[in-house]
Amino acid sequence: MDRISWNHYFMAQSHLLALRSTCTRLAVGATIVRDKRIIAGGYNGSIAGGVHCIDEGCYVIDNHCVRTIHAEMNAILQCAKFGVATAGAEIYVTHFPCLACTKAIIQAGIQSVYYAKDYKNHPYAMELFEQAGVHIEKVAFDETTLDLKNEEKREYVEQLLNALKHLGVSETDLKKWNEQARQLFG
Repeated sequence: MDRISWNHYFMAQSHLLALRSTCTRLAVGATIVRDKRIIAGGYNGSIAGGVHCIDEGCYVIDNHCVRTIHAEMNAILQCAKFGVATAGAEIYVTHFPCLACTKAIIQAGIQSVYYAKDYKNHPYAMELFEQAGVHIEKVAFDETTLDLKNEEKREYVEQLLNALKHLGVSETDLKKWNEQARQLFG
């Protein structure tokens, strides 16, 4: 049996958390981990009990939504609220942290940042992480890892394409659909 790596396990959790996002501009999730145990999770959205962007739109000032609390900040604040130490922890984020979150991550004593996608990576954020000795690593993450029936779906599409071939569908159409299947399933 193949098991996913720890990095992919925690990154999958962050992608799952991002599905709770109430931001209409970008869904982000963050998972804080210490000693291979999840200690907090967060997603970007409004304050608890507040108006959400998905309900009333973003409140944008200087091209930033001021209504939204970022996923990293929400996860760090969850630790603060419940008295959970973040010193020496790691954070897994779906997107590279913004400058404000970079500062919060450093001040919280988080030692490693793993992110799946580049997003407006600020050079000063990289400089700050380096100065603070925070390890930064991009984790290639394929969302199909979360699909437990991915292999069954691939086999089913392959069977359908073979059936279409036997029914006499044109080679041009079959070639196009085979290429689309390869793109979907890797």
